[in-house]
Amino acid sequence: MSTPLVVGTTIGAAALGARYLIRAWQTFKAAPRVRKFYPGGFDRDMTRREAALILGVRESAVLQKIKEAHRRVMVANHPDAGGSHYLASKINEAKDVLLGKTKGANSAF
Repeated sequence: MSTPLVVGTTIGAAALGARYLIRAWQTFKAAPRVRKFYPGGFDRDMTRREAALILGVRESAVLQKIKEAHRRVMVANHPDAGGSHYLASKINEAKDVLLGKTKGANSAF
């Protein structure tokens, strides 16, 4: 008499556990992926790789993409809007390096 009760309880517990796992998996899949940021500071001589990381573009980005990225980053970090003069100079240096206007290490700081 107790065997059907035990079997029914076991099947019910397994179904609820499976439901929980399916919902947890769907929530995990739907979660936005977080981008990892560059962990280090600035190099003494700015390279094209570092300049691309600062502006958030590829090293081989076209002129238009570089200018758009520079504007977007400068709006967020402009000294007149509470940003840092140091970061603004590094952002400008990154744009110059990617556009080929300088060899790097020309930061005001």
